[in-house]
Amino acid sequence: MNKYPRQLSKGHNNAVVALSNTEAGKIFTPDSRVEISIEAENMKYANSINGLVCKFIRIDIDEPNQILVMERLEVLDYRTFEIEIREAMFMELEKKLTELHSNGFVHRDIQRPSGFNGEPYDNIILTNNGFRLIDVGISAIKSRTGEALFQSYVRAELEELKDFSDYMLNR
Repeated sequence: MNKYPRQLSKGHNNAVVALSNTEAGKIFTPDSRVEISIEAENMKYANSINGLVCKFIRIDIDEPNQILVMERLEVLDYRTFEIEIREAMFMELEKKLTELHSNGFVHRDIQRPSGFNGEPYDNIILTNNGFRLIDVGISAIKSRTGEALFQSYVRAELEELKDFSDYMLNR
């Protein structure tokens, strides 16, 4: 596993590093399997709808790598909150995710596939401003997928969201 200075996390294809107190960068090496421009465009699209998805800032080049610069999130542990507060936070997450779906955006990676390292819901982050989504690398926009495929993604995501609710509220 490649380690970078100031590394925050490592996903299946990319590492995320701290660039400053307010910015993080997702490193796309020449071997990355996800196209940085697609992820950036999908992130910007979601950002135009609501604040659920981590905020896109810019793309930097650090030859031979490309860096997707986004806001740096301060992560909290939802287990430190009473169940009633967690229920309210989940309802807000569900509302914002439904708004994204209604406007043609689906995250598609709420629950980590089995066999991948990490926690099952690593892409749902709790911050001081509620739940946020990170890693839109396989997200989809309805205008690019068509209605039928988009709706199948939404159905799968809503099942993952239900599973997250059970996981988060019962820990």
